[in-house]
Amino acid sequence: MDRLLQIDTFSRIYQVSRETISGLEKYERLLINANKSLNLIGKSTIDKIWHRHIMDSFQVIDLIDKNDKKLIDLGSGAGFPGIVIAFAAHEKKIPLDIVLVEKSLKKAKFLENFIRTLNLNIKVVCKNILEEKKIIADVFVARAFKPLPIILKLIHNKSLNFKKFIIFLGKTGNQELLQASKSWNIEYKQRVSVTSNDSTILEINNLKKK
Repeated sequence: MDRLLQIDTFSRIYQVSRETISGLEKYERLLINANKSLNLIGKSTIDKIWHRHIMDSFQVIDLIDKNDKKLIDLGSGAGFPGIVIAFAAHEKKIPLDIVLVEKSLKKAKFLENFIRTLNLNIKVVCKNILEEKKIIADVFVARAFKPLPIILKLIHNKSLNFKKFIIFLGKTGNQELLQASKSWNIEYKQRVSVTSNDSTILEINNLKKK
């Protein structure tokens, strides 16, 4: 799928404004340029940014409502999904405070540069989330962050205070979830990703050790 077709598909699905498309195109250009010196995304996905990364990230907005005040993106990397969610929240008029957590200082600096250039109201925190004692937010989101078992231990061990913990799962997601259910009581909702029938978006609402 070529770039213009990807943008057209994204626009038809989400019916966003020209302002949002323009902002995302600017983000795309910044990302491609930055990727030359820092491996933010796989080179094989550069010509699929709109489908593989932007549309994949944008779908999270469907799980967020106006009662959700704060979102933390764990291991944000190139800014997916956090930066895209910021565009989506602005489009949907959801006043959402967004924090990008990234342990790599180099990547965190790139994120801060992206945010300044794009004029977005997002905070970047350069920390290893696994070393934090207690973190509070309405929504946590993890995309290409850690394997599901590690994320579940993080939620449990750090006593995370949340309403929704959104996790992107790939082809083995259902098997991972089935295996995890042997050790955890997981209250969750699940939906197929808009970008791949093999991937799912998991929304955890409660978690307890068996």
